[in-house]
Amino acid sequence: MFIAQIITLYPDMFPGPLGQSLAGRALREERWRCDAIQLRDFATDRHRSVDDTPAGGGAGMVLRADVLARAVDHAAAMAPGLPVLALTPRGAPLTQERVRQLATGPGLTLLCGRFEGFDERLFEGRAVEPVSIGDYVLSGGEMGALVLLDACVRLLPGVMGAASSGDDESFEQGLLEYPHYTRPFEWEGRTIPEVLRSGDHARIAAWRKSMAETDTRLRRPDLWERHEGARVQPPSGARRDKD
Repeated sequence: MFIAQIITLYPDMFPGPLGQSLAGRALREERWRCDAIQLRDFATDRHRSVDDTPAGGGAGMVLRADVLARAVDHAAAMAPGLPVLALTPRGAPLTQERVRQLATGPGLTLLCGRFEGFDERLFEGRAVEPVSIGDYVLSGGEMGALVLLDACVRLLPGVMGAASSGDDESFEQGLLEYPHYTRPFEWEGRTIPEVLRSGDHARIAAWRKSMAETDTRLRRPDLWERHEGARVQPPSGARRDKD
């Protein structure tokens, strides 16, 4: 079973929307488990304080390294061997490749940031991977944790049904997904492209590939650049030595 542990100040946010749809069904089928851990349980003062003022001054509060470390150690004891990820805008961007890696493992522990973020010494004292879901700011890491978990859970065996159902989706092949159409044939004067009605599977596959490449190049030049770079690498991944 894939185990998801979430260290948070708001455990009632979990499983939240992950209790619905595919993730919710998988949760009921015990394909994965969702354990929310209250960070305040690891505070030592009578006020259950988890934060303090920033060293050097400034606005806001910072989550304390000692409280965080106790929570991380507890989670590790409850489910040994799980990678620990901290949701923070200072982290590396989350990618589909990283999601696939996580989904093939035994689970993960997620640490939800709040206030001004984490005391940096946490990352020095514990094996915690900072990760970001995008270049914008949220009120806390809980929404990011839900996003990351949904991305992982849908890849677990049996969750999506057919094993190949997600193969053509955006980012799986390094490209945006091709556009989709369905009935009615005509809507407000707009019709479904003729090639999709041709029954010629080779033409349809070529059209979809072309559209995926075109849309990626126009809408996400950063993805296109990485995709093009990957295509010109030797199959072995080795680089030729320069003379």
